[in-house]
Amino acid sequence: MQLSGCHLDLFLVLFGLQIPLISLCPVNCVCYPTPMTVSCQAHNFGAIPEGIPENSERIFLQNNQITMLHRGDFGPSLVTLWLYSNNITFIDPATFEGFDNLEELDLGDNRYLRALAADTFQGLSRLHALHLYKCGLSSLPSGIFSGLHSLQFLYLQDNYIEFLQDDIFIDLVNLSYLFLHGNKLWSLHQNTFRGLVNLDRLLLHQNQLQWVHRTAFHDLKRLTMLFLFNNSLTELQGECLAHLSALEFLRLNGNPWDCGCKARSLWEWLRGFRGSSSNVICESPDHLAGMDLKVLKTEDFMHCSGSESLHQIKTHTFSTTHRIAHKGHHSHHSSKEKGKELDVGLHQNEPAAPPDPRPGSRKPGKNCTSHKNRNRISKPVSVKSMNDLQDYAPDYHHKFNFGTLPTASTKRKTKCTRRTPVRIPSGVQQAAGNDSDGVRVSLLLFLLVLAVIVR
Repeated sequence: MQLSGCHLDLFLVLFGLQIPLISLCPVNCVCYPTPMTVSCQAHNFGAIPEGIPENSERIFLQNNQITMLHRGDFGPSLVTLWLYSNNITFIDPATFEGFDNLEELDLGDNRYLRALAADTFQGLSRLHALHLYKCGLSSLPSGIFSGLHSLQFLYLQDNYIEFLQDDIFIDLVNLSYLFLHGNKLWSLHQNTFRGLVNLDRLLLHQNQLQWVHRTAFHDLKRLTMLFLFNNSLTELQGECLAHLSALEFLRLNGNPWDCGCKARSLWEWLRGFRGSSSNVICESPDHLAGMDLKVLKTEDFMHCSGSESLHQIKTHTFSTTHRIAHKGHHSHHSSKEKGKELDVGLHQNEPAAPPDPRPGSRKPGKNCTSHKNRNRISKPVSVKSMNDLQDYAPDYHHKFNFGTLPTASTKRKTKCTRRTPVRIPSGVQQAAGNDSDGVRVSLLLFLLVLAVIVR
């Protein structure tokens, strides 16, 4: 059968081939329809190529030589944009204006970017992954993450950031992973991480931290992983970690710890910690140098006053009264935070279930931990498992290769599924209990089917 030109066009449209779209693809790029995808990676483009279809949902421009981004470079239908490993030095604050559908933006490994305007990402209400690693950033302007309520993954590692302003992350109520390692941070203040009520992993290793406020982690009730290794910490109050009721993995090695009386509250906290922690090697005083703080005895702190004890520090995490007061204190900070904190006691022995690490969630995860199991004493995780844990470095370039088209991110399930034991259906049990009845039923069904066929 031969098809005329008109019929052939209709045939192609009906079967989704949409030949006209190919003619709209930029030179040296590859385009795919449904959803409209444009791949222009590794072609030494010095600017955004012309001819990108207005309705493009996925644009891949990584590994080029692009230097600037301006308003109008992309269409508002964009969902995924990869621009990592370019030479971007300037981003017009209006570049992403009106991009209501944008979910993933990768600007990583643009080493000469160095500065961003406060409103660069304003209005990206659906953004759930933002990559800004290796961008030469020395500071973050106030309000740069304002309104990013859907953000779950924030990559800021390997920059030159020295200071984080109070409440810089306050709108990121759904953030799950925060990567800040490999910067030049030297202090963490009381409200540095305020608002991160669903944070699961906080990586702060390989900075220059010397001081951490005793309530710096007060909102991180769901944090399961905290890396503070390879910094310049000489002390860390036990009260600081007492807020982390769901913590499972803690890395404190590679710091010049002073194991004198100031270390007593940290020592007491580590004794009660049920998760996995690294060693905490003492650098001073001289008679304790080289020893692990965790193996010190009560006698090593006999000469210290009670004021250095964790149990002598007044903190809201030690009593129900103070916990209620703490929740009231937070209620006036932001109406978005109300009701999101977990009322979990300090001395629970089993960590709360961590949030599902899969990307795509749009709402804070529910606590699906059984009430019956929360107070059960669990076996401590062996130190070996912590030592075997490699320094966590996410694979930023774990991207799709274009032999297979990208697929949508898996969404996190936020609804708790009731766990019930699997039992054999009652009908099967009854049939198994009487073999002769089962044979008669089978024979009767066979005869009925045979009668229908013959008829």
